[in-house]
Amino acid sequence: MRTTTRRAQALGLAATTALILAGCSLGSGTQETGEASKEVVVATHDSWNMSKKVMRQFTEETGYTVKVQPSGDAGALTNKLVLTKNSPIADVVYGIDNTFASRAVEEGVLADYTPEANPGADFEPQDAAAAAQLTPVDYSDVCVNIDDAWFTEQDVPPPASFEDLASPRYRGLFVTPAPSTSSPGLAFLLATVAEYGEDGWADYWQRLVDNDVKVTSGWSDAYQVDFTAGGGSGDRPVVLSYASSPPFTIPEGGDEPTTSALLDTCFRQVEYAAVLHGAANPEGAQAFVDFMEGRAFQEALPDHMYVFPVDPAAELPDLWAEYAVPAPRPATVPEADIAAHRADWLETWADVTG
Repeated sequence: MRTTTRRAQALGLAATTALILAGCSLGSGTQETGEASKEVVVATHDSWNMSKKVMRQFTEETGYTVKVQPSGDAGALTNKLVLTKNSPIADVVYGIDNTFASRAVEEGVLADYTPEANPGADFEPQDAAAAAQLTPVDYSDVCVNIDDAWFTEQDVPPPASFEDLASPRYRGLFVTPAPSTSSPGLAFLLATVAEYGEDGWADYWQRLVDNDVKVTSGWSDAYQVDFTAGGGSGDRPVVLSYASSPPFTIPEGGDEPTTSALLDTCFRQVEYAAVLHGAANPEGAQAFVDFMEGRAFQEALPDHMYVFPVDPAAELPDLWAEYAVPAPRPATVPEADIAAHRADWLETWADVTG
């Protein structure tokens, strides 16, 4: 069994921090009415883990304190916002991604707002209505990752492509989270749609099933439990994760990762921030969206959220600059197609995987 990876340790810290912030926040959740307008409630996914120093900077610059409210992954977060849209649970949302953004826009969950400084303009949604509401904050490439050390030890050539994952040579080696319960899982489903087309992706998934792919409920189970390099006692050396995962598998005393990402299997996931329609504190929400586009927040993203900043001028940590390489040609699916077919694709996927 290998030593726990840095990514697993960091994510454990992230979860703990998120719970602390959710309960305590940087401000108090029991402010009196006269002070309530100085609190900004942020609905986010469970992977929230921002530097306390950076968050204090927001308070010092604006006078607003922040209460963080984790609400599951991107899919669960979006669903919760839709269900509570007539009585918003927060002022601002961070973490809706491009696989679920269309639903939030169509359901009237978000308010129009675009910050003056918008370094992530290249990542804006294609739809004009969505672009008026969603501000890109970060991106990550969801890619198949492999345990290079395992393949070296077993003297087996590692897989390199979608097709390899369905090859009998790699039977029983791949684990992925389900698209029905995981945003990275949905990103991988969309990558297969992009690769094989509307008429071929379901057949490809049938081949994965026939090749004994394992499907878990979420990323944590796939990576931290089943992946051989995830820090546990996993037995699958191929996992769906991120292009940014390898730097977190550099062992203590080592100088290079023991894993790598297959950059020809990636789907680009963009995360957005937005002011919620009917927010109790829209001014505070706008101020926080502005702050997330600033250099301090952008440069803290890699080490704390494990994602790439959308600001091209933001400086990356040394290990990221060397080992966390974005996919040069990530798979894409038009947002309109995702909105129109997401439910049908998930239903078909469920039928294929049983």
